[in-house]
Amino acid sequence: MRAFPPYPNLRGFLDWCAGTGQFVSIAEPVPVRHRMTAVHRAVLERGGPVLRFDHPVLGDGRRSEMPVVTNLFGTAERVAAGLGVSEESLEELGAFLAELRSPSPPDGMKDALSRWPMLKAALTTRPKVCRSAPVQQEVQGGEDVDLSRIPVQTHWPGDAGPLITWPVVLTRPFGSDAEDAGKYNAGVYRVQVLDRSRAIMRWLPHRGGAAHHRGWARAGEPTPVAIVLGADPATLLSSALPLPETVSELTFSGVLSGCRPRLVPAKTVPLLVPAEAEIVLEGWVSPTETAPEGPFGDHTGYYNPAEPFPVVTITAITHRRDPLYLSTYTGRPPDEPAIIGGVFNKLALPTIRAQIPEIRDLWLPPAACSYRMAVVSIDKRYPGQARRVMMALWGMLPQFSYTKMIVVVDDDIDPSNWDDIAWALSTRMDPSRDVMMIENTPMDYLDFASPQAGLAGKIGFDATTKIGSETAREWGEVMRTAPEDAAFADDLLRRVLPEMAR
Repeated sequence: MRAFPPYPNLRGFLDWCAGTGQFVSIAEPVPVRHRMTAVHRAVLERGGPVLRFDHPVLGDGRRSEMPVVTNLFGTAERVAAGLGVSEESLEELGAFLAELRSPSPPDGMKDALSRWPMLKAALTTRPKVCRSAPVQQEVQGGEDVDLSRIPVQTHWPGDAGPLITWPVVLTRPFGSDAEDAGKYNAGVYRVQVLDRSRAIMRWLPHRGGAAHHRGWARAGEPTPVAIVLGADPATLLSSALPLPETVSELTFSGVLSGCRPRLVPAKTVPLLVPAEAEIVLEGWVSPTETAPEGPFGDHTGYYNPAEPFPVVTITAITHRRDPLYLSTYTGRPPDEPAIIGGVFNKLALPTIRAQIPEIRDLWLPPAACSYRMAVVSIDKRYPGQARRVMMALWGMLPQFSYTKMIVVVDDDIDPSNWDDIAWALSTRMDPSRDVMMIENTPMDYLDFASPQAGLAGKIGFDATTKIGSETAREWGEVMRTAPEDAAFADDLLRRVLPEMAR
């Protein structure tokens, strides 16, 4: 299934990007305050390459010797490549991941042998612990810790300060063994830099890192944490995938990369860290101390207000001799999280179909913040089926708990085509009959349109053809060109207007 060789580290993936004409180095000095984000956004909106800023200019005017890499996953092609497959194979990979989540028993020896790739994938999740690693070629601890040496961007004019946006934050449960990487949580949480050795860890209550922190805090102890900057693509994408709580993102990265994760013991905290990363910030998250995080520009296109989150004290910075700092921005789509979300939507479709078999296709429009709206096509067979699908999505699948609008269409409609959606809504939906609304349901507290933080309504539109008891009228017949007429037109155009032939 894997179409590309494993990328053991970020640099291996950058080599692939360069080899396919998707990498550009910028030698001109570019300030990390606002300007770098402006350049990144302009390139991303044009479907452009990975950018390496060779001479970042820090907030105090100094030039950093540490290059900044941005737009790593600025196209769906690169996200798929980071997963090891082509865009055309995403659904196949999704089916494979769905089978890993809920494997069915083998049907005879032939079927068992056909599942060897799955067994191999399971074996690749076992980490290999190393004694030394590139990420620890240089170590700064104690008074030498200085976060200002890292060219962390201030992305938007209203931001409170420098913000780390592409960290893989590693934690483990209180009482667990530091050697048991299968218990680790890896999440992408933004980290606000306060000073030379302190930062703010913004993890929301429902995230795995926050759950681990609560366990350590109940025992009155700080939480050991490793903030990994510039991990390999499999680790980066595993940390962003909505995996089951029982699956460690760090070990699952081996399934995606096709090779065992290489880990090394951290220098000052009881954790294992990726051996091939660019930079690791080691530290302890206070069980009691908080600081106001924000405001910062968010994926909604608005600034979120300042709120208290835990403070982390950095005890060591380890890195390669010539480290790269990986960064991105979040804002109103398009941004990298929205592009990654679009790819993950394709990966999730087989799992969603396993829960709701009548679903044929699903689209989460990136412009709707990638999850606030869903368009679903179904194989409709009975009255009320569209409403059942809406309620199943909201109730059965946690990733749709913040989706406040669902449009259900028939399987003759392309759910990712706005013209198709508009036609279905205009000709198959009656507002007095086909709209379902519910109140006081969970919602992202960053949704400023909701009447109360964390609670909002949801709306569903049944834009399917009405059948049976759903209507008392005879339904219209959809006009379609006959196949033989379409073939005649194609043949004629190939001969007379070849530039317009399909």
